Amino acid sequence: MSAIEPVVVPFASAAAAAGAAIVTTPVAYDGILLAGFGGPEGQEDVIPFLRNVTRGRGIPDERLEEVAHHYRHFGGVSPINGQNRALKAALEAELAARGIDLPVYWGNRNWTPYLADAVTTASDNGHSTLLAFATSAYSSFSSCRQYREDFAGVLQETGLGDSVTIDKIRPFYDHPGFVDAFETGVREAIEGFLADGIAASDIQILFSTHSIPTEDAQRSGARDIDWGEGGAYAAQHEAVAAWVMDRVLQTLPAGAGVSWELVYQSRSGPPSQPWLDPDVCDVIAELPGRGRRAVAVVPLGFMSDHMEVLWDLDTEAKEAAEEAGLAFTRTPTPGVSPTFVAGIVDLIQERLEGRPRSERQHLTDLPGGFDVCRPGCCENVRAGFKPAAAGVAP
Repeated sequence: MSAIEPVVVPFASAAAAAGAAIVTTPVAYDGILLAGFGGPEGQEDVIPFLRNVTRGRGIPDERLEEVAHHYRHFGGVSPINGQNRALKAALEAELAARGIDLPVYWGNRNWTPYLADAVTTASDNGHSTLLAFATSAYSSFSSCRQYREDFAGVLQETGLGDSVTIDKIRPFYDHPGFVDAFETGVREAIEGFLADGIAASDIQILFSTHSIPTEDAQRSGARDIDWGEGGAYAAQHEAVAAWVMDRVLQTLPAGAGVSWELVYQSRSGPPSQPWLDPDVCDVIAELPGRGRRAVAVVPLGFMSDHMEVLWDLDTEAKEAAEEAGLAFTRTPTPGVSPTFVAGIVDLIQERLEGRPRSERQHLTDLPGGFDVCRPGCCENVRAGFKPAAAGVAP
């Protein structure tokens, strides 16, 4: 019989290094790492930023310019950095209000301030046990594992791997603090349409999230859980959307008869590569044929009003609704609402206190929500497994 291979959780705190899915040992974190995607802040930043986003794919600048017009339309400025500055300030205020003395360091994957600078600054300040909050709620390569690979890469590149540890807050897609804005938005959208004389049966709710390659979706989440055809990524969105609609229709009887579905947006990549669908604009075009007169688009996959919301929904989806002759509204993202910010700090306190699963807030019955990601979860089909923090290798 071969020896049992030891569990390996790279770059983890002592409590997380044992590999348990839920860490129930309190950890004395001394810093919070706010990890973002990043975005350009001027016209001259747009192409260099897109080069960073697509690094390693060999995409020429003329093709990048086809995407750049989204940013050019807004003066070359993505709203995402400003939103993360506001989120950082709100987190600092909420932590202070609760008497939690933890600094918040902010770093991005694709634009300044970079993660390497944030981690180096934390280390220089004597903070070496970091808890990361990645600005994406769901399980997939791009929304979870890629951030974990970023953390590992930064620790290797800076030479801080022997002195700094980075754990990661669990996926928070069904935490009440995150879901609250969507529930409120759907309720208000239905109420608004009803007040305009539109019957409930004529209203369509479209929960929209970023499309990802189908193969990546199928590999999202822990490998030993049967998530269904779209993996954990699709299952998590479906579960949250179902919870929101059930909750709204319980408290808004006049909305009985409102239809809903999950749709996708912002796909990229070659047409030959299957991505999750249907596309939000394609569905909007079909709605008159279904007898619908109004559509509310709910940006369920997004924390804040960044470019995919402002362009793909507020511009393209809205135009599709106008062409279809539909009344249109787009509901809010969580942004820096007090409920969402308080929810993030609740997630931080889970790890500071080592709360068991039974004492953690969640709204769906899906498995998962792990503190330490399971082996081989959220594989990148094209690149395979790279070293990643906050999870059992590979």
